[in-house]
Amino acid sequence: MSILGTRVVRIEDPKFLTTGGTYTDDLVDEALTGALHLTFVRSAAAHGRILGIDTSAALQAPGVVAVITGADLTELTPIPPAMPFFNQEMPRPWLASEVVRFVGEPVAAVLTELRYQGEDAAELVEVDIHTMPAVVGTAKAASDEVLLFPEAGTNTVITFGEDPAADMFDGCEVVVRQDIINQRVAPVPMETRAAAAAWGEDGRVTVWCSNQGAQAARREIAAWLGLDPELVHVITPDVGGGFGAKIGADPEFALVVWLAKHVGRPVRWAETRSENLTGMVHGRAQDQTITIGGSRDGNVTAYSLQIRQDAGAYPRSGAVLPMLTTMMAPGVYDIAAVHAQARSVVSNTTSVAAFRGAGRPEATAALERAMDLFAAEIGMDPAEVRRRNLVPAFDEPRPNGSGATYDSGDYPAALAKVLEAGDYAGLRREQAERRERGEVLALGLGVSVYVEITGAGPDGPSENAQVQVHADGSATILTGTSPHGQGHATTYAMLTSDRLGIPLDKITVLHGDTDLVPSGGGTLASRSMQQGGAAVEQATIELLDLARTRAAELLEANPDDLVVDHANAGLQVVGTGVGVTFAQLAEKEPLLVHTTFTAAGATFPFGAHLAVVEVDTGTGKVTLQRVIAVDDAGRIINPLIAEGQRHGGIAQGAAQALLEEVLYDDDGNPLTSTFADYPIVSATELPSFELLSMETETPLNPLGAKGIGEAGTVGATPAVHSAVIDAVAHLGVRHIDMPATSQRVWSAIRAAEGS
Repeated sequence: MSILGTRVVRIEDPKFLTTGGTYTDDLVDEALTGALHLTFVRSAAAHGRILGIDTSAALQAPGVVAVITGADLTELTPIPPAMPFFNQEMPRPWLASEVVRFVGEPVAAVLTELRYQGEDAAELVEVDIHTMPAVVGTAKAASDEVLLFPEAGTNTVITFGEDPAADMFDGCEVVVRQDIINQRVAPVPMETRAAAAAWGEDGRVTVWCSNQGAQAARREIAAWLGLDPELVHVITPDVGGGFGAKIGADPEFALVVWLAKHVGRPVRWAETRSENLTGMVHGRAQDQTITIGGSRDGNVTAYSLQIRQDAGAYPRSGAVLPMLTTMMAPGVYDIAAVHAQARSVVSNTTSVAAFRGAGRPEATAALERAMDLFAAEIGMDPAEVRRRNLVPAFDEPRPNGSGATYDSGDYPAALAKVLEAGDYAGLRREQAERRERGEVLALGLGVSVYVEITGAGPDGPSENAQVQVHADGSATILTGTSPHGQGHATTYAMLTSDRLGIPLDKITVLHGDTDLVPSGGGTLASRSMQQGGAAVEQATIELLDLARTRAAELLEANPDDLVVDHANAGLQVVGTGVGVTFAQLAEKEPLLVHTTFTAAGATFPFGAHLAVVEVDTGTGKVTLQRVIAVDDAGRIINPLIAEGQRHGGIAQGAAQALLEEVLYDDDGNPLTSTFADYPIVSATELPSFELLSMETETPLNPLGAKGIGEAGTVGATPAVHSAVIDAVAHLGVRHIDMPATSQRVWSAIRAAEGS
């Protein structure tokens, strides 16, 4: 019986539940003996010209070894925008020396013997800044009235798409238009950013840092510092969450490397939580305009999505994410005319980059809001409008008309499954009865149907793996992916164990060390199982073929007559009982295979969510009662781990719909720089999710697997958001921007009463 598809408990968990992980800031390594601690002096102004930086008092403080400013970094070239096709006149300085562009931007680096000494000394650095008008919000940025980079002549980083056709909505009986906000959020990993660096006598530097891919981190650090990548050794310790915000390296990591070289001693850095909330990249931050048109019988014939993306002060990956939003604009619906257009702009705020879903949740949130508005306009149930417009089931490649080709899907089945499991008809009856009785606690239902793209990261659809069986019967897997909660040690071991019969507890999965694994795509874009896992599967099969050839020679048998002896982890001549173990073969010569798997393309997971909320119409308080979800990610290797990913995704999606938002005032001051101001969802705000199973395999990899890590977020956000608006729609409320906080819901109800 195959172990694949069974609920295997994670083999990596005992360590985390007992002794705990070893994170970058926990490291005790001989190479880091005597390391200095780095503390950044950060700008308190969002936009201004630096008139002077006085470090004299700080240099006299206890434990201070050096205070570095931008004037000391003349040998370093400013960091260019993340993509070559961005406006290249928007580089990021290592330390701001002329102009600051967001609150929290580093302007000086203090190196001290002890960490607390750095915090004290940093307060003694005097930074004289002549403040300039701040650019906050995409409308102000797009106006170009105040330029962050005058030499660029614009605040626009890049644009995507053309203007819509003038006659796009001609012939539509109903046309609905709405401005909506997909608000800025903070990734908030449990482990904040951290890095350490030590140079060796051989001229190589070892860098320990919290990231989602050591190989990408090495590539960026080397490029920014002008180093040969072979001189940079990156090691990824345990990582306490990433959610897209730790893809590759941060400039601070590279500065740690430079500082270690400059002072001739190892250097360590770990940020505080407030630094994380203001300095680490944020996510989402799109202003959208949706226009949807069709007939009164529920047929949608035209849809337009226009996007203004806030890229923050320095263009990072967030500026390119609207490309994915526009690509996924049609979603799961068969709409004759679809238009999508985007513009990314810089502002005096923290830079925006990937966050769980990275461009795809934004597309789904816009489209599902549009479907709800259209349904309300024609007086039809929103689930019925969706059903009428869904693409029929398909198992052949299907272009979506916006640059993507879907691999396989059955969207109507996913919708039908959640509606039946949730008793949608019964819930609508209960809702009507409550409204008729005039109850204060209003019931709201939200439906979303989604498709997303996974396995489409910047390094393409390839991943490498190495599998080796040792003479003691154990096995080692090397992978270019990098887990930070995904359970790779368990699922990858399951793949090899299933093929070779080696017990899970005798299989070790190694990753995150560029000397061990020089190349790899890391963990992002929900690619790990479909590409990293497929590489492990391919390597295991190739190792089995190699073992069969060697065993045939040893046993003087036909290779075709050898079958896997799972009980003894070896090969056996069929029908004879004569065989040899893989361990015995490894005793004679190394038994290992290194391979690269290349997928035929990206995959397109899909699903449907039904959210049920109660809203107190007197106070605006929202209680999320139920989430019923189908998240179809193709073949599931370990349902327990897949469900964990779904739980996490749904929780973060609900959090965006109800609670989370990074806010700035008009002067660019962050208003949500602590957990007192930035609410994180907890178990008290969430019900037990009702997860339904559905597996539509993809033909694009041998496992049939699609991505699962981000799916829950894509489906949950619009479903929960929709449910809140639906709960108060009978009171005249048409729209509430996310997050649907009690204050916003109460205000919307009062405004509707007033009108």
